[in-house]
Amino acid sequence: MTGQDTPLAVIVLAAGKGTRMKSDLHKVLHPIASRPMLLHLLASLSVLGPARQVVVAGDRREQLEEKLAGLGVETAVQEPQLGTAHAALQAKAALADFDGLVMVCFADCPFLTGATVERLCAELASGAMVAVLGFRPKDSAAYGRIIADTDGTVRKMVEHKDASDAERAVDLCNSGVIVAHSRDMWRLLDLVGNDNAQGEYYLPDVATLAIAEGASVKVVETDPAEVGGINSRAELAAAEAQWQQLRREEAMADGVTLRDPASVWFSWDTSLGRDVTIEPHVVFGPGVTIADNVTIRAFSHIEGAEIASGCEVGPFARLRPGAVMKEKSKVGNFVEMKKAVLGPGAKANHLTYLGDADVGAGANIGAGTITCNYDGYFKYRTEIGERAFIGSNSSLVAPVKIGADAIVGAGSAVTLDVADGELRLVRAEQLVKPGWADRFHDTMKKKKKAEKKG
Repeated sequence: MTGQDTPLAVIVLAAGKGTRMKSDLHKVLHPIASRPMLLHLLASLSVLGPARQVVVAGDRREQLEEKLAGLGVETAVQEPQLGTAHAALQAKAALADFDGLVMVCFADCPFLTGATVERLCAELASGAMVAVLGFRPKDSAAYGRIIADTDGTVRKMVEHKDASDAERAVDLCNSGVIVAHSRDMWRLLDLVGNDNAQGEYYLPDVATLAIAEGASVKVVETDPAEVGGINSRAELAAAEAQWQQLRREEAMADGVTLRDPASVWFSWDTSLGRDVTIEPHVVFGPGVTIADNVTIRAFSHIEGAEIASGCEVGPFARLRPGAVMKEKSKVGNFVEMKKAVLGPGAKANHLTYLGDADVGAGANIGAGTITCNYDGYFKYRTEIGERAFIGSNSSLVAPVKIGADAIVGAGSAVTLDVADGELRLVRAEQLVKPGWADRFHDTMKKKKKAEKKG
């Protein structure tokens, strides 16, 4: 719903070929902060509670349909691609029974906000038939122009290719976002022609036709960062940098310490508590939740992990999906966790792999320990009891259970369960030969000396 409680339908245009991306992946599915740009846009607009959402697809539409499955978003097909007005018109059948406001936007502009759309809708409530979104970029490039009065009344909309030199000198550009009541949107779209330099059906002509009828058309201005389109890998990288900078500022405002903000990379859903400290060169993948008073040390990579309060991670740690660290547990340098739970106060300080494992509270995992969880066909779990001590360079061959307060001696390869309080040593008997090394060195030195003389 809009601020005026009028139902809103959103049409997202995503039928372009995206050739400048040079990719087999649909342009609008390229990720920003590990989330496809199209889903960024839909999530942003969801605050408006739109009654209907239609994505207009064309090239590689099966990719879009797969990504949108289960999201309550309808799809329409534009084939062939005859311009933006033609694309918007393809959603008419899906919205035939809809009575309310219709907003058209572009899937490659993921940062459009619900607040801006509300401002557009407010212009219709104030008497405008059509409202368009304008912006003033540093470089107006080939954008269409909006010729408007100081009060925002639009006098003319013109594409760059069809604009005169005087019109191109105007710096108010058209973002392509437009809103009108459904009864006006469909009627005007049906009237759009293609008598222009490109021979295409232009969406801005909806506003031009309304002006010709004597109706009021208003422009709302927004920040260029909100509506910049993404058409190339370079523009995708710029959008990523824009998103990351805003997220870093938000994190610090919420009580997170970033030692080197520019080197920390967040995912779209990274959740951070208060008094979290993040050292340089840390990367967050999707699905990370971090509670209060956690320290993430440098060069760590975290994805799909849950980290409780008081934990310490890294440096050079990798937490993979399913990693859970309970209160005040610790993983140190070159430790990897996957589908593993590290209990409260448990420690794996260095050079360890914990995969498909449950580690009890207060347990200590020595350096070089690995859980051997895979036999080439299936994964198996390792269970380590509370306060157990696993000596360095141990291999725990799953499925296996190590009891509470048990000790596994360094260098052991454990294949059978260890009972509570038990010591388990799995080593070959040591062979001792006094003086053997001295005799070996003497022999080899003589041999080497003889070879040099020879």
